[in-house]
Amino acid sequence: MTEITALMSDPAAWAALITLVVMEVVLGIDNLIFISILSNKLPPEHRQRTRRIGIGLALIMRLGLLAAIGWIIGLTATVVDLGLAGAGWDTAFSWRDLILIAGGLFLVWKATTEVHHAVDTSISDDLLEKNKTSAVINNVGAAIVQIIMLDLVFSIDSILTAVGMTDHVPIMMVAVIIAVAAMLFASDPLAEFIDKNPTVVMLALGFLLMIGMVLIADGFGVHVPKGYIYAAMAFSALVEGLNMMGRKASAKKQAALEARQAALNKAETAEPGV
Repeated sequence: MTEITALMSDPAAWAALITLVVMEVVLGIDNLIFISILSNKLPPEHRQRTRRIGIGLALIMRLGLLAAIGWIIGLTATVVDLGLAGAGWDTAFSWRDLILIAGGLFLVWKATTEVHHAVDTSISDDLLEKNKTSAVINNVGAAIVQIIMLDLVFSIDSILTAVGMTDHVPIMMVAVIIAVAAMLFASDPLAEFIDKNPTVVMLALGFLLMIGMVLIADGFGVHVPKGYIYAAMAFSALVEGLNMMGRKASAKKQAALEARQAALNKAETAEPGV
């Protein structure tokens, strides 16, 4: 209790908390996009519940990992070394590296599969395919299992980021709770937005592909600055936003032209009876 009171009166602790909350929210965007895409493939009545389960599991995992902070720090110790190295990369893998590589490969595979389903009109055997007539519980179960797998990867990355920014576990826990609460608040609007804008789905899948490749590169010791990644995502989102505004303006213009043409046709039809 004394330690918490001391932290609450320390301006540096508040600065660390604010910075860490921002970092956790940014890191959580990737996880939230993945959860939104998966949940949108389920029947509407199960989407919100699945999103909340996925986000709740993310919170439980992160708090659990924080409780085992010593073990988390040990994940950065080398466990496998293939003896290969190059300019900026190596094959001295820690458990963290192996988990990031596995998660990156899964993310690349899943995003590639979703892109294939988006452009292929043939019938799919994917459990999460909207038109598949299997039991709903299997669909929800498949979604939750995949969410758990990615939650684990993103949670470890998130906690390692927190450990690198502060030594105070209470600050980490508060930051994680605030960030996950923000994810929960934003999950439904984001998922609905993605569901109503098909082109955004493809953009989000492109983000997931990029994030997967970055996770794999990070596992091999190639550290891509996060600022570059999110700057690219923000720029792509801005371009897509402009495209959406353009399509909306074109649709309004077309509707106005059609209404004008209908009015002219009505006037021409009414003239003989005058």
